[in-house]
Amino acid sequence: MKILALAWEFPPRIVGGIARHVAELYPEIVRLGHEVHLITVEFGQAPGYEVVDGISVHRVPVGAADDFFHWIVLMNEAMGARGAKLLMEDGPFDLIHAHDWLVQDAAVALKYNFKLPVVSTVHATEYGRYNGIWTDTQRYIHLKEFSLVYQSWRTIVCTNYMRGELERAFGCPWDKMDVIPNGIKASKKERADFDRWAFRRRFAYDHEKIVYYVGRMAYEKGVRFLVEAMPKVLREHPDAKFVIIGGGNTDHLRRRVGELGLSNKCFFTGFMPDDDLDCFQQVADCAVFPSLYEPFGIVALESFAAGVPVVVSDTGGLPEVVTHTKTGVVTYTGNADSLAWGILEVIRNPGYAQWLKDNAREAVWTRFGWESIARSTVAVYERVVHERRNTSW
Repeated sequence: MKILALAWEFPPRIVGGIARHVAELYPEIVRLGHEVHLITVEFGQAPGYEVVDGISVHRVPVGAADDFFHWIVLMNEAMGARGAKLLMEDGPFDLIHAHDWLVQDAAVALKYNFKLPVVSTVHATEYGRYNGIWTDTQRYIHLKEFSLVYQSWRTIVCTNYMRGELERAFGCPWDKMDVIPNGIKASKKERADFDRWAFRRRFAYDHEKIVYYVGRMAYEKGVRFLVEAMPKVLREHPDAKFVIIGGGNTDHLRRRVGELGLSNKCFFTGFMPDDDLDCFQQVADCAVFPSLYEPFGIVALESFAAGVPVVVSDTGGLPEVVTHTKTGVVTYTGNADSLAWGILEVIRNPGYAQWLKDNAREAVWTRFGWESIARSTVAVYERVVHERRNTSW
């Protein structure tokens, strides 16, 4: 099969989780014998065209824009033009795979001009992020998401939770969706070329247990509940040290930590480069993801691969990724007491923590390996191609 993929981010341009998802999924699809052309956005000194792990990557320039939404329009125009050129000069292609609403306009235009079916992957929804649609900006994004799902032959989601969300938000038929989890490379986080203790001392004393959060400082990530859980943890385990990793505005969190009198027990690192984060995760004792909304939770998988026991909230797709008491601890969403209990379960019981780590690493190989995810994705492609051949446009 020959696939034309559209994604607004791809390494070295990394904005969120789509870049890593696309960069790790498609090489496995290529290894299964298929041809993948990916259209994405130019970035820095990255070449306009190159072959990366078997993927033919086409980076398009996007002109100056008045705001983000104008930029999205210009990006889709550039992607549509490059896609049309590819389809005419390097065709025939079997289908288009669109990742999230940002590439919707280009995907739909190419669909109708070349009579090719679209497969979409929806990684999250505006409806889910805000528990409804309340503003004009949210409504605009919501309608783009609706259009992408409506125009897709089939839609891939990462969890059964997201399948239900698309049914609620867009009225998408249950049998039009395929649930395929996100994945991670099992060896991705293995690092042995650094002084573990020297690195660890940048964040905590030798006797302290490092409890950390990594991610965006957005409302739906629930970081404030981790802050509220800190005094409850420290009352029973004074040797805990909390590290909050990620860019964005942390002023409100720092202020609350100060009010609690815990500034010496909580370290805000700001943005941390991937190489440092890989090292950090190998010296930490517990990862905490107290999200209010999480379609999947790729950060939990990264902790699995790094060998860090995880504590998560029971929201969205997280309970489908983290099996309570087997691969991690699942706590009540928006409940600092429950979160504190989960953290204490991990840091007070080394044997239990090791049990969780061992099971989580096994899950990385058996449930979340990219080869099996690629095979499931190709099965969706094959179904769509077969149905298209037997259907008049």
